[in-house]
This record gives sequence, C-alpha cells and structure tokens, in this order.
Amino acid sequence: MKSKITLLAVLLSFAINAQIKLPKLISDGMILQRDTKVNIWGWASPNENIELDFKGKKYKTITAGDGKWSIRLPSQKAGGPYEMTLKASNTIVLKNILFGDVWLCSGQSNMELSMDRLKDKYKDVIAKSANPQIRQFLVPDEYYFAKERNDFSSGSWVEANPLNVLQFTGVGYFFASEIYEKYKIPIGLINSALGGSPAESWISEESIKKFPEYYEEYLKFKDGKLEKQIEENDRKVSSNWYKKLNETDLGLKDKWRNSVEISDWNEMNIPGYWADGELGKTNGSVWFKKDFILEKVKENQAKLILGRIVDADSVFVNGHFVGTTSYQYPPRIYSFNANVLKEGKNEITVRVINNSGRGGFVTDKPYELIIGDKTIDLKGAWKYKLGSKMEPLPGQTFVRWKPVGLYNAMIAPLKNYPIKGILWYQGEANTKKPLEYGALMETLIANWRAQWKQETLPFLLVQLPNFMEPKPEPAESNWAALRQQQLNTLKVANTGLAITIDLGEWNDIHPLNKYDVGKRLSLQARKLVYGEKNLTASGPLFQSMKQNGDKLILSFSDVGTGFMIKKGNELKEFAIAGTDGKFVWAKAIIEGDKIVVWNDAVLNPLKVRYAWADNPVEANLYNKENLPASPFEAELK
Repeated sequence: MKSKITLLAVLLSFAINAQIKLPKLISDGMILQRDTKVNIWGWASPNENIELDFKGKKYKTITAGDGKWSIRLPSQKAGGPYEMTLKASNTIVLKNILFGDVWLCSGQSNMELSMDRLKDKYKDVIAKSANPQIRQFLVPDEYYFAKERNDFSSGSWVEANPLNVLQFTGVGYFFASEIYEKYKIPIGLINSALGGSPAESWISEESIKKFPEYYEEYLKFKDGKLEKQIEENDRKVSSNWYKKLNETDLGLKDKWRNSVEISDWNEMNIPGYWADGELGKTNGSVWFKKDFILEKVKENQAKLILGRIVDADSVFVNGHFVGTTSYQYPPRIYSFNANVLKEGKNEITVRVINNSGRGGFVTDKPYELIIGDKTIDLKGAWKYKLGSKMEPLPGQTFVRWKPVGLYNAMIAPLKNYPIKGILWYQGEANTKKPLEYGALMETLIANWRAQWKQETLPFLLVQLPNFMEPKPEPAESNWAALRQQQLNTLKVANTGLAITIDLGEWNDIHPLNKYDVGKRLSLQARKLVYGEKNLTASGPLFQSMKQNGDKLILSFSDVGTGFMIKKGNELKEFAIAGTDGKFVWAKAIIEGDKIVVWNDAVLNPLKVRYAWADNPVEANLYNKENLPASPFEAELK
C-alpha cells in the first residue's frame, strides 16, 4: 500500500512539473510589441511537447533539459484583442492580448511617482482615463544580488481606467496618452522604477566591472550575508529608536491628541522649521495645535491639506484620527468625515516625528481646511510643545540601492520581451558625484541595448528639473553638473532629452507637473522613433561658440522657428569667465539664430554657462515652440 502511495505521489509530482508555467509578463491583457518577432516563453518538464495556437496557426516546440522553452511568433501589426492557447499536460488560454508599442519606464522616484500622488492636480484627467488601449505592468520593487532573476514575484497587466490608473507612473501615463492620441496605437508601459535609486544599481554585474569601486561594493553583497546583517541591524536600530520615542513621548502619555490645557505651550508660525526657533536643532516628537471657528457644518466630507511635513506625522481633528504619513515627501492631503467637526470652536492636532535634520512644515505649500466651497487658511500661529527629545536616528544603509541589485531583480526578467524604447527619469541620487554620471549612463544604455539585442534601442532621458533655493550669484552646482552630463549623453546614438528646467519646485524634489514631462518625452519619441523628422522636439541645445573681441557668439540646434525670451525683456542666467576662471553674470542678446554674450569687465571671455544652478529661476531662453533651452557649460577650444 505504501509503495502505491509513493508511486502516486511521484506521478502527481511529475504531472505538476510537466505543466506549463508562464512568466508574469506573459499573461491576460498583455501588450506585445508590434512589427517585430515576439517571444512567448516559459517552463515545463524536460522534453515536454509545447503547442501554441494563435490566430488559427499552431506553433510547436520541445522543452530543453532544464525545462525552458520558447516559441517565436512572426511579426504582427498593431491590433487586437486576441486570444492565445498553450498546451502541454495542461492548457492555458491567454485573453485580451493587444499588439502595439511597449515602453519601459525606469529610473527613480520621479518616474515611479504614481497618478495617485497626482490625483488632486489631475482630477479631471483621471476621471476620463478609461482606455483599454493603454495598459501598464507594474514591476515589484525588489533587489537581488546573487544572480539575474528570470521572473518577477508578482505583476499583471491592467488597463487604464479611473481606478487602475492610480497605480500608473504619472510620467509614463501622460507620455502614453500623448502617443496614443497621435497614432491610435495600443501603448504598453512597463513600470520598473524605484525611489532613491542611483544609476549603478540598474547596471549588470558584467557591465559594472568598468567601475571598480562599484564592482567591489557589489561583490560584498553577492552572497547575501552582509545584506542580512545590515538589514537586521538597521531594523533593530530603527525599532529601538521608535520604541524609546513612543515610551518617552509625553504627548502620547497625556493624550495631547484630545483637547488639553495649552496655556503653557509655545507659539510658532506655520509653515516653518522649529530649528529656527526656541527648540533649535531638536529631533524627536513635537506636537502642534491650531484652533478655528466654524458655523454649522452641512457637508459630509472635509479635506485637510498640510503641505509637506518633515519627517512623519499623525493628524487629529477634535481628537479624531484623520490620517498619517510615515516619510517626508508625499503631500499631506487628508479627507475625512465632516461629522467630526462641530459648530463653534474646533481643534487640529499634529504630532510630528523628526528623526534627523530639521523638522517642521515645508514652506511655500498650501495649509488649509476645505469644507464644501469654504476654505480655512491654516497658516500663521500654532501652539506647540516638545513630546520627546531624541538623539538623531542613525542613517540606514539602503541595501536596495547597491550596485547591480535592481538590474538583477527588475530589469533582467524583461530581456525576452521586445520593447519599443525606454523612458528614463533618474539622476537625483547621483548628484553627489555628478562627473561620473555620463560614463555610468553610457554603460547602462549599452548594457540594456545588449540585453534586448537591439543596438539602436531608443533611450529617452529626462533632464533634472530646477530644485532648491535660488542663489543670487553664479556658483558651483552638482545638479547643474549632472544636467550637463545628461546633455552630453545625446552623443550616444538614438537618444533624446526632455528638458525640464522650468518644471520643478524649489521646495519639492518631486514636482507635481508630470503632464509636461510626459509630453516633452512624447515629442522626443515622435521625432526620434515615430519619424516626424521636421518636428521641433526640444528646446535650444548649445552646439558651439566663437570669440569676437570681448564677446562670445553662441550657436544652437533645435532653435525651431526662432528664439524667444519667455519672461521679461532680457535674457537671464548667462554667466561668463575669463582667464581667472571666475564666473560673473553676463548680458545676452538674440541676434538672428545666435546668442551674443558679454560682460564689459571680462575682456577675454573663455567660458560660458547658462542656467548653471540648482534652481535657475530666471532662465528664460526658449524657442518659439515654447520649449526651454538646456542648461550648459562650454569653454573655447
């Protein structure tokens, strides 16, 4: 009897192993790349017969000794939906398949940033987003050092609609919408991006060898032991810090979320940072309270907008919890049931946790309560009290950003899936060492093109936008230096650059205007990929210069129908340097298709810069197609 059971188990195991298994990408609702041969692949038992039935034709193969199989379909025109049937010991029917153009959206947080984060800015867009011809596959945020993975742990194709679109990459969605509107071709987005990630984490083991420092760092993590030690230690340190914070927080102990006596609390103007006041550079928890008066509340819903808060917050209205955010970057927008409000005096309480640096409320953001058509301004004096003072939380190692890890987990599994091109929005994480960025990107582009076996795979980059406080005088800037490296990447064939120097926010590394970013990427794609050769797809790009006495004569490409001064009557943000190398502001004028730059005090100008700053707010050189000129630095040869 025992032997029969054992034999049955073996046969059952064999049958299960013989069954076809597909990668997550090959699934219902997928968009396959048109006008090229397409791979359909997966796994089964060794020497298993696999049959694929598509559009009335059958395609057959036999699995290899390792159980892998692949069937190559002939090129298909854009269209669908279709069904596909796969047979072995089991049968799988894939439904709702389209052929169109597939774009990989990768990089860091500004590419990852979802439509959900943009839902207040683009409410009408989201409401009208239903379009089964635009779809996204969201790659899970994972890293792996040991080797290249052959599949994702999860993921599925979803159609754009008011619910699904909330998880779409904002930049990718606006790009797809523009391309679809122009060509009416199904557009598939593969969203494989991770916040905070540097370029080296997206490069393969073999390619990262060009950078010995990063390769040696990668080798330390390859076996997984150091990774586990660091993550365990980081978790322990963080857990202990927050445990101590919560145990010592007087606000939790005495329930400051409720209405309590606050006559002995200090006062602070919001928005602002408490480091600038009596508390100084204090880390830990600080509680804030604000009273306001209401007439009778008739509405069912209310919305509390608290700009951005560094680092984390929990918010209460009349003692009722209405929302929390665990890190500093997302906008604080808390919708809640208006029945917690009352006629007369009401109170908002905010517990702010700051684990390092300067804690407080980011300036130049909205702080208001919206009830129906009434808006209550919450800026101004708030009461505050220290809940618990802590030593700064030690910084984490962020293993997920180490070299190669994201490539292995989030890019390698895509290699069999043909794509039309790549949209890349990244660079913020490399601004500490900007001068190496060009070499990293050239390596990454070559690496990815080799993976897809497409030597001219289109690669469209987003140049970093303006960010941080403006400076009154010419100065060095790592952000400007990295933008120059991004500009230099255009020397690589079949690349494009979306210039966004006018789309940033000085106080937010995640600017909300993702529509124009997507649109400018779509212009690049229309010209570079879709063949609109006469389209002006970029703002002016510096090409060359010559000296004429004490003046520099600058030539540009992508001038379109002519230069334009966007704001004001004079060109701003030009600087020149002479033999001493010191940059000073310069006068600049448009002369036909040239820009003439000079400063009367610089008799022998040798270098020029434009918009060379973290946040060159006065940069105003555009073409008449309303596209901004790229920042640049150049020197006479």
